[in-house]
Amino acid sequence: MLPELCRHLGMTVPIIQAPMNWATDARLVAAVSAAGGLGTLGPNAGLRRPIRDPAAVSRHFADQIGRIRALTDRPFAFNVPIAKDTGEVFSDVMANVAIEQQVPVAIVVSGGPAVYTDRFKKAGIFVIHAVSSVLHARKAEAAGVDAVVAEAFEAGGHSGHAELSMSVLVPQIVDAVRIPVIAAGGIVDGRGLVMGLAAGAQAVYMGTRFMAAIESPIDDRVKAAIVAANDTATMSWGRQIGVARTLANAFTRHIRTLEVEGASPETLFGAINDYSAHVNRRVGGLIEGDLEQGEIYLGAGAGMIDRLASAADIIETTMAQARAIIAGLASLAETNGPTG
Repeated sequence: MLPELCRHLGMTVPIIQAPMNWATDARLVAAVSAAGGLGTLGPNAGLRRPIRDPAAVSRHFADQIGRIRALTDRPFAFNVPIAKDTGEVFSDVMANVAIEQQVPVAIVVSGGPAVYTDRFKKAGIFVIHAVSSVLHARKAEAAGVDAVVAEAFEAGGHSGHAELSMSVLVPQIVDAVRIPVIAAGGIVDGRGLVMGLAAGAQAVYMGTRFMAAIESPIDDRVKAAIVAANDTATMSWGRQIGVARTLANAFTRHIRTLEVEGASPETLFGAINDYSAHVNRRVGGLIEGDLEQGEIYLGAGAGMIDRLASAADIIETTMAQARAIIAGLASLAETNGPTG
């Protein structure tokens, strides 16, 4: 039976496309939702350059939402990041767009759950908050959020300083709160889906797998790098400035070296920002395909991705594998063991 969270959100499969910065657009979101999952419009979705003007940001995301609705009538989510690099103005604009456009689900990341929860809930929006520890999950529940994402250390992008793996983080958060939990961290196929559900989650986050979707707006060279990735293709860094997991390349190795040498946060941020006069490292990596100097967020499960596929194919294949695993486990449970 489909988990309650999925039924409540109108999903037919327990798969949520993670809100990846620079790596989503209306086409990808609509494709995931149309296939029964929950697509999420992430920060800077559909852009190739940053927009600084709040009014332009608002118009752009309203347009993206209109495009999603023209492609599918299925529910989708909208990401609101409360982060230092976006600033409160950008976060407020995103929140206002979600409310004005009556987006059914908001996924809030990087900041405190009390910032937008009341506003969203008064607007009838289902609120999901990303956390990386039991403490933060409990705070989110106390603030009134409807569900939490338990984002583990394997996940691409920024994750918690505790560096807990999905296998231990998800069950502890499930035990600690009464609201639904979504498992995140290195999930790219049916095996990861089953692990998340077995740990008590009601759905899973998949980010990196959808970066290698045909509908994904990222550069083809990045998609090819994901398909070619092995088990050590990603690297975690940023213990002083915010733990992140990205493609292992010249940039990340340089940052790691600076960290080992005891560089200050100012020096580390300086190295990150010392990239280009016209784009930042994330744009250079994800949008322009700079595989060596770009900041390319990837989860640790990248090494299990061996082909590009449509969003619908990814969901269908993931569900088929998960059903086969569950059926096999059920068959095992029905056996009486060896006799004689």
